[in-house]
Amino acid sequence: MEWLVNLFTGSGVAHSVFIVALVVAGGLCLNKIKFGGVALGVTWILFVGILAGHLGFVLDPTTAHFVKEFGLILFIYSIGLEVGPGFFSSFRKGGVTLNMLAAGIVLLGCCVTYAIHLITGQDLISMIGVLSGAVTNTPGMGAAQQTFFDMTGESNTTIAQGYAVAYPLGVVGIILCIIVLKHIFRVNFDNERRIMMERNKENAESLDAVTLEVHNDSVCGHTIREIQELFGRKCVITRVLHEQTHDIELAESTTKLGMGDKLFLVASPLEIEALTLLIGPRIDMNMAEWDAIEANNLTAERFVITNPSINGKRLGDLKLRQTFNVTISRISRAGVDLIADPHLLLQLGDRVVVVGKPDSIKKIGKFMGNSVKRLEEPNLAAIFLGIALGVVLGSLPIFIPSVPVPVKLGLAGGPLIVSILISKFGPQLKLVTYTTSSANKMIRQIGITLFLASVGIGAGDGFIDTIMNGGYWWILYGFLITVIPCLVIGVIARKGCKLSYFTIAGLISGAMTDPPALAYSNEVCGNNQASVAYSTVYPLTMFLRVVTAQILVLMAL
Repeated sequence: MEWLVNLFTGSGVAHSVFIVALVVAGGLCLNKIKFGGVALGVTWILFVGILAGHLGFVLDPTTAHFVKEFGLILFIYSIGLEVGPGFFSSFRKGGVTLNMLAAGIVLLGCCVTYAIHLITGQDLISMIGVLSGAVTNTPGMGAAQQTFFDMTGESNTTIAQGYAVAYPLGVVGIILCIIVLKHIFRVNFDNERRIMMERNKENAESLDAVTLEVHNDSVCGHTIREIQELFGRKCVITRVLHEQTHDIELAESTTKLGMGDKLFLVASPLEIEALTLLIGPRIDMNMAEWDAIEANNLTAERFVITNPSINGKRLGDLKLRQTFNVTISRISRAGVDLIADPHLLLQLGDRVVVVGKPDSIKKIGKFMGNSVKRLEEPNLAAIFLGIALGVVLGSLPIFIPSVPVPVKLGLAGGPLIVSILISKFGPQLKLVTYTTSSANKMIRQIGITLFLASVGIGAGDGFIDTIMNGGYWWILYGFLITVIPCLVIGVIARKGCKLSYFTIAGLISGAMTDPPALAYSNEVCGNNQASVAYSTVYPLTMFLRVVTAQILVLMAL
């Protein structure tokens, strides 16, 4: 039995792996426990790790350091892969306002943290941990710890201790702010939903497939290309039913239109509204009726792009009309329908709707790949190449005037930036970056569990002593860091920017990177508006949380 005792009390790699596995398993067994309907999720691993450390369990220093840093890299990198495609597009239209407000929450939280440090004399390094816990942001804590180690060559346990102390009330404080704002502005949900529906109609960007009948004399005799250039409307015309011959033709740029011709097209609701004025009225002729008329002439199929040679190519460069005699009507990417613009860069995993003759459809299906099984295979080469580039970028010394030592992005900032860039621009470099959501979630969960277990065990030694010797003030400081930015920016968003309560709830949840708050918002609001706002601000917020944590560490040293 001595070997079993050594697993608990000994040292070395086997002991460290055994303890980490027990801490992770124990934390995950508790992740369903809720307090007031709020679950802490994987954060339980941190608390179980702190308990293990308090009871005297220690890890081999080299193994512990590797587990913590590699777990952080996996976690940060998977986040970048997920948010990267939407990182830059989130700044368009209303996203600019939302991201500016979210950035305001981040910066105001940093200001409150620094103000508490100046007023109370609390160590700024400890307050950075409190800040990360108050805003429920684990990557920020990891970035702060890693930056401190890079700058000093030593580990710091107070960052994780401050995080653990402030985290529980941070989760509650965010939800409390959402509730308080509802009462401050006396929100009426029925009125909010009515306003939301009106705004959605004004800003709709989803795609519709409709049939228009040509009633405009100025359109007759002109080709589709001439009409599109003349009106400048963004749409895809896939089929034309000629009134005189009753023949259906696969729409080409050279197809001429006549009075009474029926056009089957795909466009956004706003574009369709304009096209009805320019071409003719919308008629009640759906896809099933087109299919009935077409019989064996034309058909429409949906394919998944799994052919690596297509990845990163422009749709127009494939010359599908000339090669296969087919037309792409729409493209779906990550649940969003896109207009089949010739300049659109295709990616693995895109789902395309193709219109053409049956024999051409079979050929284009083989060309596209259409192998869902292939998508299920993770592209590990691209993932590890990205991690390697992230480590290189994170290790690159950056010399800043008046700073005595060079600054580094570290093992948190480097992989985050590279993953965002590689997921967005990788296809242009013919790099297959597609990762299924399940594979991405697996990488993220493995990373965060390893990181939290290692951090918790390291922070457990002396945790109780820290609380008893003044650390209990961190709970109050964390609560202030949570509620002041949320309430201030919430009022500005409502009064100054006239945002709906649903959007504000998602904005606050995303700016605090807090899934429990989002779950609460979705349940209360009864629609997806909170989720839309959350996903809009999440990429920039996550980036700012990591960067500002590192900046505060540099200010403290």
